Amino acid sequence: MTRTGIRRGLVAVTLAAALCLPLAARIEASEVQSASAAGSLGAGFRTGRVTGYPVPRFASIKSANAHMRVGPSTDYATNWVYSARGLPLEIIEEYGNWRQVRDQDGTSGWMFAPLLSGRRTAVVGPWMAKSVKLHDAPRPSASVIAELAPSVRLNIKNCDGSWCDVSLQTRRLSGYVAQADLWGVYPHERVE
Repeated sequence: MTRTGIRRGLVAVTLAAALCLPLAARIEASEVQSASAAGSLGAGFRTGRVTGYPVPRFASIKSANAHMRVGPSTDYATNWVYSARGLPLEIIEEYGNWRQVRDQDGTSGWMFAPLLSGRRTAVVGPWMAKSVKLHDAPRPSASVIAELAPSVRLNIKNCDGSWCDVSLQTRRLSGYVAQADLWGVYPHERVE
């Protein structure tokens, strides 16, 4: 290889690194919040091979238009397009800049990591036969503020292992929901 060829190769590698590092930093930053919340989980979780964060763990959709693909590349077909920002997804595997995710209905596929956020959200359990109570305090005897239908999207402020302090994504309403009634947080998980 000539000196010119070596120089071109070094320029290409340097340019590629300059373009990839900001992307990697954004991916890393979006997953840090989820990892810190998942740190209190314990047995049954393994370390992700790319990020070192627990797998499985929950994240949420950051983008208004997120494609779930058959495999971890844009070369793979799109199964679904999610247009609901803040929808919780469970990360079940990592491969490069791709995360294999599962939604509340059990559908799984691959999403490009920058489409995901570490911000914790939940939905009222889709398995619930009737509405779930939103209380003004974290106890069953507390006053009921509202009744929430299955699949209503919520932002999680924190969870103590039994109750989650939540707010509705579409209304200015907040309160406490029994953690067992939510999809987007593990049983007994503490979220701060």
